[in-house]
Amino acid sequence: MGRKTQVAIIAIVVLLLGGAVAAYAYDGAQKDTIADGVTVAGVDLSGMNREQATEALTNQVLAPQRKPVMVTFRKQKFQLPAKQLKIHANVQQAVDQALEASREGSLPSRVFREITGGEVQASVPVNVGYSQKAVNRFVRKVADGIVRAPVDASVSPGPDSLTVVKSQNGYKLRDNLLTEQLNKLLDSGRGTRQLVAKVNVTKPAVTTSQVAEKYPTYLTLDRGTFTLTLWKDLEKVKSYTVAVGQQGLETPAGTYSIQDKQVDPVWTVPNSAWAGDMAGQVVPGGVPENPLRARWMGIFDGAGIHGTDDTASLGSAASHGCVRMSVPDVIDLYDRVDVGTPIYIG
Repeated sequence: MGRKTQVAIIAIVVLLLGGAVAAYAYDGAQKDTIADGVTVAGVDLSGMNREQATEALTNQVLAPQRKPVMVTFRKQKFQLPAKQLKIHANVQQAVDQALEASREGSLPSRVFREITGGEVQASVPVNVGYSQKAVNRFVRKVADGIVRAPVDASVSPGPDSLTVVKSQNGYKLRDNLLTEQLNKLLDSGRGTRQLVAKVNVTKPAVTTSQVAEKYPTYLTLDRGTFTLTLWKDLEKVKSYTVAVGQQGLETPAGTYSIQDKQVDPVWTVPNSAWAGDMAGQVVPGGVPENPLRARWMGIFDGAGIHGTDDTASLGSAASHGCVRMSVPDVIDLYDRVDVGTPIYIG
C-alpha cells in the first residue's frame, strides 16, 4: 500500500469519526426535546422541552377539569365544584413517556429523522383521576332535588259541588345514566361542562279520566241550606231537604264516609243531658220511642243519616247532631249508597 493510499484511508477514518462525534453530540442535545409527531392526550407536544410540555398539558388537560360541572333539569340547576372532585392527572408521567417515545430507534435513525424532518407516530394518554364518591354523592343530591311522586286525580268537594283535581305525572332521575355521563365527561376532559338530567316518568294510579270510576257515588251536605246532594259518577243526581244539628250539637264538618247501614236501626241513647231519663238506654228499632225511623247510615262518632217523623224540623238546625230526612227520602237514599261512600259536610 502506498503512502498516498494510507493518508486517504486515515483521512476517511477521521471524517467518519468526526461525523459520528457530531451526530452523537447532536442526538444528545435532542434528548430533552419531544420529537415531532408525539401527542399526549391529543395535545401536540412537538419540539417542546419538559417544562413547556408540562405547561401545555396543564393548560389544555387539567385547566378545563377545574371548572364546575352543571346539571340542569327544567328551571333547576345543580353545581358540582371541581374542588369536591379532587381532580388530578399523571402529567409528569405522560411527559416522561413522550420523551421516551421520542428516543425510539438507533442513533443513526434518530439523527436521520431529525435532519430529514421525519416524525414519530406516538400518542400517549393522560390518566385523569377524580373522586367517584363525590360523583355518587352529587348524583344522589340531584335525584333528591328533582324527584316528584305522581299525584292521583281526586275530587275536591264543596257543600254543593265536586271539582275534579287533575292527576299529575311524577318523575324519577335516571341516576345510572347521569353517573355514566359524568364519568365520561370527567374521563375525557372535553366538551361542555353542562349536562341535562334525564328522568323516567312515573304514572299516577288514578288518572283524570279514571277519577269518576273511583268515586261512583258521593254525598255532599250543605248545612247552610239544609241540602243533602247525591252524586253519581261526579254528576249531580238528586237533592234532599234535611235537618242538621242545632247550635251546640252541630253536625260535624269535614269529609267522612258511610260507615254502616241498618234497616229499622236500634237506638243507643247517648249519655247526654238532652236525653234525660233515657240516657244510656238501648231502644229497639221500629218502636214509637225510637226516633231513628226506617233507615240508618252512620257517618262519624254516633252521628248519622236517618229518617224522622218530625218532618216539620226539615230545613232547619233542629237535631242533636244527626242528619234527619223524611222517611221516603231516607229509604230512597239508602238504596243508592254503599258502605264506604264518601260524604262531605260543609
